[in-house]
Amino acid sequence: MRIHRRFSLGPSVPGCALTIGNFDGVHRGHQAMLALLVNEARHRGVPSCVLSFEPHPRDFFAARAGRPEAAPARIATLRDKLAELERCGVEHVVVARFNEQLAAMPAERFIAEVLQQGLRARYVLVGDDFSFGARRQGNYAMLDAAGAAHGFDVARMMSYEVHGLRVSSSAVREALAAGDMARAEALLGRPYAISGRVQHGRKLGRELGFRTLNIRFAHARPAAMGIFVVRVHGLAAGPLAGVASLGVRPTVEDAGRVLLEVHCLDWPAALGPDGGYGRPLRVDLLHKLHDELKYDSLEALREGIARDTEAARAWHAAADAAVRDTSAQQAAP
Repeated sequence: MRIHRRFSLGPSVPGCALTIGNFDGVHRGHQAMLALLVNEARHRGVPSCVLSFEPHPRDFFAARAGRPEAAPARIATLRDKLAELERCGVEHVVVARFNEQLAAMPAERFIAEVLQQGLRARYVLVGDDFSFGARRQGNYAMLDAAGAAHGFDVARMMSYEVHGLRVSSSAVREALAAGDMARAEALLGRPYAISGRVQHGRKLGRELGFRTLNIRFAHARPAAMGIFVVRVHGLAAGPLAGVASLGVRPTVEDAGRVLLEVHCLDWPAALGPDGGYGRPLRVDLLHKLHDELKYDSLEALREGIARDTEAARAWHAAADAAVRDTSAQQAAP
């Protein structure tokens, strides 16, 4: 998958099948749309392309209004979003910087300069609530009329539902905010996960007796926060059970920097004490234990981590037992 920062896929790409959106979380509705896009691109003999924005337009408008709290909580980092888009078979992603110039661009100019001249779209797929251009003046009807006039196809995909529930980024955010990881997984089609490279930290976890792996979450307001039972991929041949804190570490820092701090319940001896640094990891957040707590002392923090670790061990043991029981029932004559 190729990533572009301009409204161009290069002179060697004569056209594309395009969809436009923020794709925060790349949930099951997004996945259905991307499957359709990839199929239409193949049918037309052109590459598939996603046009997305960074920062999120609502982040931009909230900051401009001096109300950063009005911005939506972020489900996924840009890194994770791009990884999921690639997994869905997308060939090109344009990550456009959403700024004053783009916010002020009239809808007609967006069609002419971005869709036609820049990306040379031959097919444009949008969602049922799609709008674009300055003051959201552009809509599906305008885009469809422009396509008819200028020779590109336009299609609209209606809402995607799971068990009668409309799948949306807002629904995923609500599930994560409530700590309902099972509902989030149903909406995403996979466990909610965060990935990144392990960074050096203060190494306070070692002093407390619980070695942690630190991964930076690049946004100030993640959709999920708290203490979680997790599964860690990237340290060993198979996934490792763990417990993790996602938040601002109120007991030791509370500086607004969001970190995912992961403690593996059983550290692979082959890695040695420093073998995790620099490694790219994916951490599945499986079950929320509780919100972040501010402890009165480091000793109280150590005791709290010990309780969370035992709770995580118990959860993993119960989950493993349930899997074994299910397998035995399926194998029974």
